[in-house]
Amino acid sequence: MKPTICALLLVLLAPVALAEPEDKLDALISAYEAHVRQGDPDQAGEAAGLPPARWRDVSPQALAERAGRAASLKVDIESAETGRRVDQAILTRLLSDELDDHTYDSARIPFTGDWGFQAEPVFAAMRLRVRTVEEAEAWIARLNDVPRYFAQNRENMTRGIETGWTANVDPLNTVREQIAAQIIEDVAASELYRPLAEMSETIDPESRSRLQIAGLDAAGRAIDAYRETLAYIDETYAPAVRDGAGIAGLEGGREVYAALIETHTAGAGYSAEEIHAIGLEEVARIRAAMEAIIAETGFEGSFADFLVFLRTDPQFYAQSAEELMAAAMEISARLDAILPLYFNRLPGLGYTVDPVPASIAPGYTSGRYMSGDPAEGRKGAYLVNTFALDQRPLYELPALSAHEAVPGHHLQIALAQEMKDQPSFRQTYYATAFGEGWGLYAEWLASEAGLMETPYEQFGALSMEMWRACRLVSDTGLHWYGWTRAEAEVCFIENTALSPLNIQTEVTRYIGWPGQATAYKIGELKIRALRAEAETALGEAFDIRAFHDVVLGQGAVPMDVLEAQVKGWIAANVAAGAPAAP
Repeated sequence: MKPTICALLLVLLAPVALAEPEDKLDALISAYEAHVRQGDPDQAGEAAGLPPARWRDVSPQALAERAGRAASLKVDIESAETGRRVDQAILTRLLSDELDDHTYDSARIPFTGDWGFQAEPVFAAMRLRVRTVEEAEAWIARLNDVPRYFAQNRENMTRGIETGWTANVDPLNTVREQIAAQIIEDVAASELYRPLAEMSETIDPESRSRLQIAGLDAAGRAIDAYRETLAYIDETYAPAVRDGAGIAGLEGGREVYAALIETHTAGAGYSAEEIHAIGLEEVARIRAAMEAIIAETGFEGSFADFLVFLRTDPQFYAQSAEELMAAAMEISARLDAILPLYFNRLPGLGYTVDPVPASIAPGYTSGRYMSGDPAEGRKGAYLVNTFALDQRPLYELPALSAHEAVPGHHLQIALAQEMKDQPSFRQTYYATAFGEGWGLYAEWLASEAGLMETPYEQFGALSMEMWRACRLVSDTGLHWYGWTRAEAEVCFIENTALSPLNIQTEVTRYIGWPGQATAYKIGELKIRALRAEAETALGEAFDIRAFHDVVLGQGAVPMDVLEAQVKGWIAANVAAGAPAAP
């Protein structure tokens, strides 16, 4: 049974009169986690030890009720007297971000281009291994719920049309392709049906037959929902897409963008103008380092000529998907080997290296990490895009692997998942600037460790860093200064070795996901600045493994909280007699 608002208020208020401040925060954390479970079937199922049998309720009524609960919780959490400042800061930020989502009605554009409601069933199917009758029945129920979920998202998109808040045509086209890929006549070959086709042999034959018959019917209903959504996009939504690439020209667009920057940079405290300026400074710095490497190679020609060479010479590209995957696995193994040099704590959970599902690969980014589950023993997954091999340069693969696998996302997220002394919301919290800043810092750390073995791989790492610097310029250009798509692509074309397809895919992503792309460089610069401060203050006593333990020791945190943690660690070491640098 779902907890009612009254029940939540009882949880919040009943203990307060008799409890100590620490107990009050515990009660508020319990109320927050109940609030999350009420809106997220995946977390509700995980908490109950049951597979989810539905998708989220994204109707206006459900969203309003959720916002009401969030507002009440935020007031109580902000006013709680507690010494647990990190818990309090994270909860406040989570609820503030949720309330911003409702205030600005983000449900009106329920996709970013490479992610959204249309991709959720596909990824859920990819992660699912049906081992019991109960799990099979839950997945069948979830497939039968796809039509309701998609219909609610279409209603929210219609509200966007009515209020002038619609997507740009470029991310919409990517979403359209992903939807079309799921519309097939042979339901038994659908990715949505695959978990039932491959269910465990331990399930008895009679049950298997019954479940597969029901599963084919449910998968067919889900495919019909994709078909109906495709028709809605073509007939109703596509004619109403916004004119500008960014949201700067929409009513209140700059106000929304400022809020999104605050959300994604997680308390870093920068305005759009400041981020744009930082981006330009980083572009100039990285460009100088790239020019130095070109000189080292002895290449005769201009910077632009060198980029053409990297983008077109066959030596830099895998000739088959198998070759690309083998290279990613080999690099990941080398990254695994260097971890003890830089970290005291390593996660018990491993990770796999897998290809991006074929149905979504054309509009998908070059690589991404999908978290695992220590409780289930399900490993994390580093996904590598094997579509369009001539657009996936091998010289960028070391940096990409360091970011998505280790010491990047897998290491950071798996360690957080294994924090047994922290409440569950701390184990799953993901501050974009912290997580993506750590991923970009991991690329730099891999370079420092010598993983980039050739000048071309070193240039590729700098090109990847330049990519994130250009994001600061282009994202703010699109959504604050009103740039066109062509203007947003210039920085990448002129300064990175990214392939044309990658540039197109990435700028489409920034158009569809305002603010998120600013988090990477902002977070990385903060982590590197804090490391430099620690190295200066501690001198020879500086221990890189201890520094990394401090950064990752409490899981993801807002950037202002991270700064306080590291500065506190520095001060404690100095007070304990650590010698300062000369």
